[in-house]
Amino acid sequence: MSCKTAPEPQHHWLRQLVGDWTFDAECVMGPDQPASKLSGIESIRSLGDLWIIAEGKGEMPGGGLMESRMTLGFDPAKNKFVGTWIGSVMANLFVYEGELDPARKVLPLYTTGPSFADPTKLATYQDVIQIESASRRLLWSQTQGDDGAWTRFMTSTYSRVA
Repeated sequence: MSCKTAPEPQHHWLRQLVGDWTFDAECVMGPDQPASKLSGIESIRSLGDLWIIAEGKGEMPGGGLMESRMTLGFDPAKNKFVGTWIGSVMANLFVYEGELDPARKVLPLYTTGPSFADPTKLATYQDVIQIESASRRLLWSQTQGDDGAWTRFMTSTYSRVA
């Protein structure tokens, strides 16, 4: 008996993210705050045929370096993408779960974490990966309000490094 998992089409979908990327992002951290711009780099590598690991680095608005790590895979038992995200400026481990859209271009990843409005409470977040082409993708982050509406607070545009 083998314990090796055979790659599914969803694992192959993740492979298109593998490579080196630059990004430009815009963040809005509150309704009365101006948008902040930041940029950085991200290197994504595969871990076998089933997982990817993304290592990001960028300058924070106002100065200082922020690093992040994202893991993504596909769990056939759940029939969902699964993963994690950590950042050097946050103490929370974000655990992802999501499903590809029917066109196989957009992957919304749901998670929970400390609310921006009240860090003693949890909020629902969504990081959305959108493939535009082999050399361009978007990532946006949004939080869900008590009314169920989503509010986008960050949009990043990624360009593949040639």
